[in-house]
Amino acid sequence: MTTTRKVVTIAGMAGTLIAGGVIGATLAGPLAASANNAGNPSTNSASTGSLGTTQLTAATAAPSASAGTFKSNENATHEAGESATVEAQENAGQRPGGGSGTFTPNENATHESTESAAREAQENAGQRPTVP
Repeated sequence: MTTTRKVVTIAGMAGTLIAGGVIGATLAGPLAASANNAGNPSTNSASTGSLGTTQLTAATAAPSASAGTFKSNENATHEAGESATVEAQENAGQRPGGGSGTFTPNENATHESTESAAREAQENAGQRPTVP
């Protein structure tokens, strides 16, 4: 067997193994995930079926924070440079200075020198800029 033929055979076998693993995980993954559903007894309820087998109902999902929920930065370095007003807003679950409320543009000279005319026009009109 030539070297080229060996390389092609090994590559073909490796590709077959990978494809088989992906197909197997796709088909068997959901089955394996639902096989052991003992879970937390406070969120699962069990009932006995007509043949004496235990049937579990689906667990109730605990509420979680949505992607849009504000979470403050509690890093010590960040906190050191923060005013008492901003900290009070964060502690109240509010997003200080952004996301909602009145828009206040950054009128710092260094910042202004990097802005496009379109962005400056939006800021002057009291709008949140949508252009760089």
